[in-house]
Amino acid sequence: MGVSIFSVLGSYYLGSLIQLKILIIDDHELFREGLAYVLSQLENNVTILEAGNYEETFQLLAETHDIDLVLLDLNLPGKDGFSVLDMVRQEYSSLPVVVLSASKLNSDVHRAIDAGAMGYIPKSSSSNVMLNALNLVLLGEVYIPSGLIKPGQLNPSLKEDLVLTPRQSEVLYMLAQGLSNKQISADLGIAEATTKMHITAIMKSMGVSNRTQAAMVAQRNRG
Repeated sequence: MGVSIFSVLGSYYLGSLIQLKILIIDDHELFREGLAYVLSQLENNVTILEAGNYEETFQLLAETHDIDLVLLDLNLPGKDGFSVLDMVRQEYSSLPVVVLSASKLNSDVHRAIDAGAMGYIPKSSSSNVMLNALNLVLLGEVYIPSGLIKPGQLNPSLKEDLVLTPRQSEVLYMLAQGLSNKQISADLGIAEATTKMHITAIMKSMGVSNRTQAAMVAQRNRG
């Protein structure tokens, strides 16, 4: 009774996915096994690779050239997760990395996103949150966890003439949580076309060209 990988991870892989290959990097074998089990329930064509440290990660990446996604813990023995992230970004720049960590420190989240992570998921998150985050990442978006931005907390120095309405602040807050236009519209009880209009206005006010940039800039400039 597993959820189809196609419905969970969206249309990005529809018609083109032969096998989704996910690399889990975590030094706790029990956690890796548990996460691998959850992900393997999605569909038979999901292959899970596991590494417990920097060296194992480097070897796996060198030997395997069709990995689709990396799930990375920060607390690794020897070289930490940030070292792994730096290596992946330099050597495999097109490979999306999502940090999956017990740390909820804002400094760790900021550092991971600034270093090129496509998402940051606290290990305390629910499986639904994780799957939604992976969906967004595989669609090319950046997932930023909830709680980093709250309505009305944007730093006014972001742009001298930046003015957001209360509704726009709500939309930006939800956008920064990684919610889709459809989810934002449903949660706020507004039409999807209205949500798109708000996002367009937000991006224009912030001087950015896409929703990912808006979320990242807002996250860095929270009050």
